[in-house]
Amino acid sequence: MLQRITINPKVMVGKPVIRGTRLTVEYILGFLAHGIIMEEILAEYPGLEKDDIYACLLFASKALQDASFIPLATKSV
Repeated sequence: MLQRITINPKVMVGKPVIRGTRLTVEYILGFLAHGIIMEEILAEYPGLEKDDIYACLLFASKALQDASFIPLATKSV
């Protein structure tokens, strides 16, 4: 699945993109985060397949897997 995502410094400044396109993982995730459903994305970009969108989600999941997060300080009331 992750073979669908490529990183090339000469394409979109090295951001991860869907293979054979200039559509970044970030761009597709932004659509999904704003409530645009997969069918709408696929209709807008006919060359895409569902597995391309699933690959974006998997890529993001893997990228966050090894990340450490520090909780933000909360104000005492």
